[in-house]
Amino acid sequence: MSGFDKAYKVLAKQENISNSKAKDLIDRGLVTVGTKKVTIARGEIKTDTKFKVKKVADVKVIFQDDDILAVNKPPFLTADDVSKQFPKAILLNRLDKETSGVMLFAKTEEFRRKAIKEFASERVYKEYVAIVDGKVIEEIEINQPILTIKSKGRAISKVDHLNGKMAKSTVYPMFVEGNKSKVKVVIETGRTHQIRVHLNYVGYPIIGDAMYGKTVKNVNRVLLHSKKTKIFDYEFEAREPSEFTVYEFN
Repeated sequence: MSGFDKAYKVLAKQENISNSKAKDLIDRGLVTVGTKKVTIARGEIKTDTKFKVKKVADVKVIFQDDDILAVNKPPFLTADDVSKQFPKAILLNRLDKETSGVMLFAKTEEFRRKAIKEFASERVYKEYVAIVDGKVIEEIEINQPILTIKSKGRAISKVDHLNGKMAKSTVYPMFVEGNKSKVKVVIETGRTHQIRVHLNYVGYPIIGDAMYGKTVKNVNRVLLHSKKTKIFDYEFEAREPSEFTVYEFN
């Protein structure tokens, strides 16, 4: 007969790892039971539960020279996790934990200052790809201010016309199958969770987004990818992960 115990303890026994390592895997969104992601490490679960643990892909260097480093961040790593792999470089832009794609680092303080000015002046081209719920058949320009509230190390954003900061996203249809769409999103600003909030606001929530979008079985991440970034004379592109190219729209 099976009893109950906290999910991270059951996982630790199954994988023969420490409790803290098991808790970290659950917090990263890497643990599933069947098709459901385990989200609460301290939640009670049957002690004979069989978990699946997803492996995190490696961070790949796209390009580097004396001034800049561009990498392709896999999902399930935070921007800080990636930064630790390049201790001599200075982080220029962040991606959410479950978002994959182009991330930039400066190699020198002088280049960092110049690059930050480009970001602040909205002269950096940022192109994303997302899989959304709903049929997107025409271009949509979203000009909606976003307010971000941070508490207990967590950020939550929303459209707020009174207190929000200006944010602009332009959505371009790529293709539609059934009631799902693949879209290109170009953002001029870089508010926290901007694309996720904006797409949900206009009725096209991102698949796999448990906070702002729509969860779907067999999808255990936000289907959002930073595909292309242009800054100064540089242009970097990160190939879409397999779930964007072979994703079954059903």
